[in-house]
Amino acid sequence: MTVGHYESNLDGAGVRVGIVQARFNDNVGAGLLNACLAELKNLGVMDEDILHVTVPGALEVPLALKKMAQTNQFDALIALGAVIRGETYHFELVSNESGAGITRVGLDAGIPIANAILTTENDEQAEVRMQEKGADAARVAVEMANLTLALDELAEATEDLDYDDE
Repeated sequence: MTVGHYESNLDGAGVRVGIVQARFNDNVGAGLLNACLAELKNLGVMDEDILHVTVPGALEVPLALKKMAQTNQFDALIALGAVIRGETYHFELVSNESGAGITRVGLDAGIPIANAILTTENDEQAEVRMQEKGADAARVAVEMANLTLALDELAEATEDLDYDDE
């Protein structure tokens, strides 16, 4: 028996990426964005294949992602932002609901979403993580875009075979 294998593909040429950035904790968001854009360019994603929008905070990110996904103009989406623990339960609410909303959009729309909304205890933790997490989001978006495109092609080829058999 031969097991098929798909190699990870980080070639961003032709990959179309939408980015939604929460403006709350904007200094961290800016750091995430800068690292993300630099890595997207490093992977070969062209400026004209990137659309960046901002929203007030992490709770607004899922709706913007959903609207972007509905355009069918993107191969992958990226969520950027930071939720930093305060003294109230609000941190848990925002973190949990934002994360669940992002996951739901990706699954419902069938589009990969790299979730780089940091959830940290304090500003220092967010600042330490923002560069690596921003770059990681770019890599995840490109790799998953290429994987889903390849799997879509596989599904189309399978449908063509089934149709030819009739």
